[in-house]
Amino acid sequence: MKQEEVALIRARLRTPRAAAIAGIVFSLLFMISLALIRISVPADPHEAGSWLPGRGKTVNLALNLVPFAGIAFLWFIGVLRDRIGAYEDRFFATVFLGSGILFLAMLFAASAVAGGIMMVYGTTPDKPMESAVYSFGRAVAYQILNVYALKMAGVFMISTATLSIRTGMIPRWMAVLGYPLALLLLLCSGFFGWVAVVFPLWVFLVSAHILLSNLRGSGSGSMVDPVKQD
Repeated sequence: MKQEEVALIRARLRTPRAAAIAGIVFSLLFMISLALIRISVPADPHEAGSWLPGRGKTVNLALNLVPFAGIAFLWFIGVLRDRIGAYEDRFFATVFLGSGILFLAMLFAASAVAGGIMMVYGTTPDKPMESAVYSFGRAVAYQILNVYALKMAGVFMISTATLSIRTGMIPRWMAVLGYPLALLLLLCSGFFGWVAVVFPLWVFLVSAHILLSNLRGSGSGSMVDPVKQD
């Protein structure tokens, strides 16, 4: 019996640490990928592709980081859901899981379209790419990422913040901060390119808190019974 209790305690200690590490890995990889793309690709979606000869390798590097960021984010979702455990609210948990999966799927879709553009260009680098093919691919990738994926990221932030307030998973101020940042993504993601970094920065903040609380052995990052809170 004692061995089983020790195993359960060790598993609960590893769970928040795993979530924190996964969240930090996702945040860093996603921010690096976004930064490489933003500094390499002109913001104007109607630009004719003059950046391809000089910045193609940088964009390829950014796109190759996306799958690893996605794996870390999926791990982050799974471990956070396990951390919520019995306190899980079915409605918000469904929105939390659904929005996270949709964000990840659309991030991969946008990256695949952008990767397709790079692959087409790589086969005939000496010839100019057909303007219609490039324009369509660029517009699709831009719309999927900036209009749809980032809005799902905002919904994910709202649901995560709500679950955190109800369960005490993270400090209340940190959860409340997620609401205005999520609204920023919902309302401005199609107008300001760098607003996308809001999402990984917030995930990094949450993950860093969970990791530090776990390393200190502090109770501030542990689950709080919502019944006792009331």
